[in-house]
Amino acid sequence: MAKKFTYKGKTAEELQAMPFDEVLKLLPSRARRTMKRMCYRHKALLEKIRKKRAAGKPIKVHERDMVILPEMVGLQFGVHNGKQFVPVEPTVEMIGHRLGDYSNPCTRGVHSGPGIGATRGSKHVALK
Repeated sequence: MAKKFTYKGKTAEELQAMPFDEVLKLLPSRARRTMKRMCYRHKALLEKIRKKRAAGKPIKVHERDMVILPEMVGLQFGVHNGKQFVPVEPTVEMIGHRLGDYSNPCTRGVHSGPGIGATRGSKHVALK
C-alpha cells in the first residue's frame, strides 16, 4: 500500500482547507517571512491562481521566487527559465519550496565534433 504524504502532520486536503494564516505557521521561517511581506507581484499571482483554479491551461509565471502554497497543488504552471516556459505541476512534497527550484535556467551545452575545415587540427582524424 502506498504511503500517504503529509506535510507537518497534515494531509493535502487538510492543508487546502486551512486558512492562509494557519498555513503560514507551518511553513519554514524563510518562506513564512517572504509570504508575510508579500510584494505586489506575489499578490497578483495568488489572485490569478484563485481565478484560474478551474481552468485546465497552465498558468505562465515569471515569478521564480514564489513560494509553493497548498492552493497551488494540482495546478499546472509554466515557469520561465529565461528562455522558455518549463512545465511544473506542484505536489504536496513541494510545499515551502520555490517555483524556480523546479525550472533550471542552466542547461549543459552539448557540442558535436568539430566541423570540416573549422581549424587545421580538425582535419586530422585518428585511426583508432
